[in-house]
Amino acid sequence: MKPNRLVIVIFSLLPAVPLAAAELPLPDCLSTARRPPGVSRQLTTFNPEKRTKTKLLPRGERVTIGEVKGAGYISRMWLTFPGWFFRHWDTAAPVDPTILKGVILRIYWDGAQTPGVEAPVGDFFGAGQCEYNSFASRFVGTSSGGFFSYWPMPYAKGFRIEIENRHPANVVDVFVNINYQQLDAMPDGTSYFCTQYRTGRRKGDEPALILQTQGTGHYAGVMLAMQGEPLHYLSFLEAPEYIYIDDDWEKPRIVGTGLEDYFNGGWYFREGEFTGPLHGVPLKDPLRSMVTMYRLHDQDAIAFDRRIRIEFVNPWHPERLKPYWYSAVAYWYSRSPAPPQPALPDHAGVMQQFRFRDRDHVSIP
Repeated sequence: MKPNRLVIVIFSLLPAVPLAAAELPLPDCLSTARRPPGVSRQLTTFNPEKRTKTKLLPRGERVTIGEVKGAGYISRMWLTFPGWFFRHWDTAAPVDPTILKGVILRIYWDGAQTPGVEAPVGDFFGAGQCEYNSFASRFVGTSSGGFFSYWPMPYAKGFRIEIENRHPANVVDVFVNINYQQLDAMPDGTSYFCTQYRTGRRKGDEPALILQTQGTGHYAGVMLAMQGEPLHYLSFLEAPEYIYIDDDWEKPRIVGTGLEDYFNGGWYFREGEFTGPLHGVPLKDPLRSMVTMYRLHDQDAIAFDRRIRIEFVNPWHPERLKPYWYSAVAYWYSRSPAPPQPALPDHAGVMQQFRFRDRDHVSIP
C-alpha cells in the first residue's frame, strides 16, 4: 500500500490545469516554428503596372527606393545591381568593379533628417575591396550575385531607404526587396540599427578608427578591409583592438593581442580564407597585401551608456611598420534614431585603396 499512497501524493502536487502554450519555454530547435509578431509585408522595386523590376540610379543622384510609415522592424534586406561584371544584354555598358564603392546605401529611421545607416554597398555587404566573393554569415553577406542582410532593424514611426549613385560613368539599375513586420508599437528598450563608415590611408603606427559615437547603445560588429602599401606585407595585422567605454576614455577598458586575434584567427590567418556565422575572412591575398575580415557580436555585444571609441592600434616600433589603407563599416545599435555620425567622404575619399585584383564574372551562369 505504501507505493500507492506515494503515487497519489506526487500527482496531487501537479497543477490541475495544464500550462498554456505561451507559458512554456520554447526549445531553441523550435524557435523558427514560432509565428512572427505583427503583419508580414515587403517593400520592392518591382512595379507590376510598368512591368519593371528595378529603380534607375542616374549618375550623381539620390533615389528613394521606398518609405514605410508606422512601427515595425526590417527582418531581411536584399539587393543587386550590374556594373561590376560584364553584361551580355548591353555589351557597350562600362564594367568597373569600383561601382561597389560608388553606390551608397542610406536608411533613415522615424523621419530623421540624417541617416542611421550610411555606407558604400560594397563595404556594408563585405565587398569593400571592390571584389565580389560569395560568403554567408549569420547577419550579412553576398550570395552568387546578391547582397543580403538579416540584421534586425526596428523602428517606431517608419523608415526610408535611399540609394545614391556616385560612380562617374555607370548608370545603375538596382533591384531591391525588403521584408518587414508591421507592429502596433516598437517594444520598449529596443534600439535602432546603425552603421558608421571609416576609411583612409594611415602610417603604420597610426590607429584605424572603427567607431566613435555618443549616446546609449551597443556595438555589434565590423566589416573591415585592409591593404598594406608594399607587396607581401601583412604587419598591419599586429594591431589589437583598443575599446574605450564611458569613463574609461583615457585608458581602454578592452585591449586584445592582435588584429587577427580579434577576428578569431591566428598567425595572420595562415590557413587562408574562411567564413563562419559570426566571423570570417572572405578575401585574403598575401602577395597583394589584401585582407577582408568580419566579426559580428551576438552574446558578446559591447554595451555603452554614454560613449564608445573602437580602434586598432599597432604596438610595434614605427620603423618596422609600413603605410596601410583600411575601409570599415561598424554595425551598432543606438537608443536614438539619428545619432551623431561623421560626414561620408566624397567619392575620391572613398576610393583610396592601393590596388585592385583584375577579375570579372560571367553574365550568364
